[in-house]
Amino acid sequence: MKRIGIRPSKWADRKLVASVHWDAFRSEPKAYLTAFWWRLCRKRLRSHHQFSSLFGRMPNAYRLWLLRDGAVHGKESEDIACPPIIVLIDVREGEEKLDDTLRSLTSEAMTVLLVGGADLQTPGAVAKAIDWSEGPWLLPLAVGDSLAHGAIGAYRAAIAASDTETALIYADDDLADEKGRWHVPHFKPDWNSELFRHFDYLSGACILRASPEDLEACSLSPGWESRLTHRLAGKGRPFHLSRILHHRLVRPQPRLPAVPEIAERDLPLVSIIVPTRNRVDLLRTCIEGIAATDYPDIEVIIADNDSDDPETLTYLEGLDPTRHRVLRHAGAFNFSAINNRAAKEARGHLLCLLNNDIEVIAPDWLRIMAVQAQREDVGAVGAQLLYPDGRLQHAGVTIGMGNAAGHSHRLLRPEEEGYFHRHSVPQFTMAVTAACLVVKRERFFAVDGLDEGNFAVAFNDVDLCLRLNQRGWQSFYESRARLIHHESVSRGLDRDPVGAARFAKELAALQKLWRTDEVTDPFHHSLLSRTSEQYVLRL
Repeated sequence: MKRIGIRPSKWADRKLVASVHWDAFRSEPKAYLTAFWWRLCRKRLRSHHQFSSLFGRMPNAYRLWLLRDGAVHGKESEDIACPPIIVLIDVREGEEKLDDTLRSLTSEAMTVLLVGGADLQTPGAVAKAIDWSEGPWLLPLAVGDSLAHGAIGAYRAAIAASDTETALIYADDDLADEKGRWHVPHFKPDWNSELFRHFDYLSGACILRASPEDLEACSLSPGWESRLTHRLAGKGRPFHLSRILHHRLVRPQPRLPAVPEIAERDLPLVSIIVPTRNRVDLLRTCIEGIAATDYPDIEVIIADNDSDDPETLTYLEGLDPTRHRVLRHAGAFNFSAINNRAAKEARGHLLCLLNNDIEVIAPDWLRIMAVQAQREDVGAVGAQLLYPDGRLQHAGVTIGMGNAAGHSHRLLRPEEEGYFHRHSVPQFTMAVTAACLVVKRERFFAVDGLDEGNFAVAFNDVDLCLRLNQRGWQSFYESRARLIHHESVSRGLDRDPVGAARFAKELAALQKLWRTDEVTDPFHHSLLSRTSEQYVLRL
């Protein structure tokens, strides 16, 4: 019988799959065996989610993805009528790897200018070497970096599809090691101007529609490529081409921001709304933390939902009435209704929705959040929340995780790198949690507050944020405001049949209203897993 062989790519695929499994088992045996047990029990969806999240974190996951799906399918350049792309390479960075860079350009017909060479020492000289009559795009490329096969075709297709206001198109990238192997991919978010303030994820992986004046405004001293990128990023809205088009030696790193100094004149009255039921131990910690908060003008509204514990009732009666108002709210727990009622009685310019299981650990948290909440382009502001063991509980909300919404970077430790330190820097997000949320009172009511009918308990904050986003008031994650969240301690988890049925109803409402089972969060990526909150490659 003739033996049928397997193609080398099949063998390579199987070898990489085996290595991913082995690495996963060796690094996280409990998680691996749990996922395997679920597979044996025919709980295939649960097993798939666990394996997917686990495999995406493994070292060889990206190599496996490249083998299966990583090719760039850009259209041939000659098939697309669009302005030329001119590559600018600064040879003063060192010429030892210049050949590697030039080799990646040989398959494309384009102009390459070696900036800093004998004839191109100044911005003016570079500008004169370019024929501006055709409206060219510039592609600054660092020595040693290379373009993926088909990258120019992909860029040309993006130029043809972009509008006339677009001045910058950027792509995803990865790193090349000493042996030329690609690793550490960066699947980037769509344009996020606040993130870009702290993390330059565009420079070195983009094309620019610049003018001679733009070029001449950036002296050719080191870092001119970044200065040119920042200048063009402020013109129009940068367009994200979500493909790996650049293989790089180094990348810019995020700059972890310091806590800003804030003048008291910029801090209006804040009404802090704290829903509660019994659990005086949690409430006392929360209220004491508010008292220790460094903020000039606070109104505290405690919305009590049928507390019947004598110690809790005694504590509520003993609170200083000049600083605290106790609002009695009877009936079944409805987080949205409780907060809406308290918000109507609030006097503050800003509302702060605060769970009773929040523990204040730094006195400046409210100052930091209040300043951001007053920006014209910002809606709901959320804080960095930690579990009591120090791991992240909330660093913004990503739409589409689990076909619903998930807490970004959950269970990371704050000092870990995570996904390019995204949990460590302020940025726009699609939503934030109402466990600690600050928003202008007028904006809260402009979108009719929390939805009491569809989202009594779950997803009310997500729905609120998405409605604010629609009005141009984008959700904002503020990493410098840090608190501890004893999540769901006072109310418990919805594991009983009634709670499970309610949750299923609210999930269905979220998916119907916002298509969270279909959409990709613009600040996430279609090639990142929808089953992991830690931003790992989708496998």
